[in-house]
Amino acid sequence: MVIMALDHTRDFFSNLPFDPEDLRRTWYALFFTRWITHLCAPLFFFLAGVGAFFYGSRRTPKELTKFLWTRGLWLVVLEFTIVGTAWTFKFPWGFFGVIWCLGVSMILLSLIVRLKVTWVAWLSLLVILAHDLLDGVRLASTSHWASVWGLLHVKGEIQILGVPEFVLFPIVPWFGVMSAGYALAVLFERPDRRVLIQRLGLALTVVFVLLRVTNLYGNPPALPGGVTPGDFHRQASIEKTIILFLDTEKYPPSLQFLLMTMGPPLLLLAALDGRKTAAFWRPFVVFGRVPMFFYILHLYLIHALAVVVAMVTHQPYRWLLHGGFWFYGLPQGYGYSLPVVYLVWSIVVLLLYVPCAWFARVKQKSANRWLSYL
Repeated sequence: MVIMALDHTRDFFSNLPFDPEDLRRTWYALFFTRWITHLCAPLFFFLAGVGAFFYGSRRTPKELTKFLWTRGLWLVVLEFTIVGTAWTFKFPWGFFGVIWCLGVSMILLSLIVRLKVTWVAWLSLLVILAHDLLDGVRLASTSHWASVWGLLHVKGEIQILGVPEFVLFPIVPWFGVMSAGYALAVLFERPDRRVLIQRLGLALTVVFVLLRVTNLYGNPPALPGGVTPGDFHRQASIEKTIILFLDTEKYPPSLQFLLMTMGPPLLLLAALDGRKTAAFWRPFVVFGRVPMFFYILHLYLIHALAVVVAMVTHQPYRWLLHGGFWFYGLPQGYGYSLPVVYLVWSIVVLLLYVPCAWFARVKQKSANRWLSYL
């Protein structure tokens, strides 16, 4: 959650009108500021599946099914109301981002939780491994199925009842990542889970390296204008070579991207399993206990701080009240350097601790079931 906040702080405060993955203009510090946040979304989906499994292990299949589809529907509503408004300060507004995709994936997961875990595992494997075969499928914008295909597997603009919408997180393969978490949750119940998770993380990492070096499969080809990173090949400098090696496609996540972002975290999880949480890390556990509360609050806080700081530093700020997201283009003279981004990020995390700690205590003491949706 904290790492994710770094990326969103950069979205609102950076003075750079280009993607950190732009190989022509990026550098180590900027690229890795973005790259480290790539770990967030895959873990959100995977651990949501793990959590669903453990939630269902203490309840009936009917209760689990109801919880998943109702929570999923709630997330979709949040995306296009409260969350969307946080990004732009316009209501109602929203795009097909991570929250909507988490919601839809939960709804789809609710349809298959009564299957045997083995079947869920095979389905997840099929979705994750095979979806890159569909990268070349592009439907004409005039096709009646273009918007449906966009929601399923293509980043970009679609039309819904004549209204343009933007898809950043298509359903495939993110749903497969969540269902994989559900299927692999059985490993967490085993006494030898540390060894099994370590082996799994190592295997994913090794396969990523092999696929990336050989360019055999698992990442879409480069498109004109640097839209996708494409295959790996040696660059003029070591810096650019390393950056390209780690620059895999996230929208939608390629197989190489998922291997890269799931292998190392699983190794870390195995290493930390069973260890006592050090005092330094305990405050971060608070954020993990109230993830949706943190998510909504951090977007509004970062956006509001961007307005205040822009006013104080005499930079353009009115655009932040009616959009305010670099994706739509930065006004001339707006933005701050990377050190400022890190400073604001630190302040945001510190400011969010108190309300998150308060809400965590409220959730712990209250028997209100609706609080579980936050």
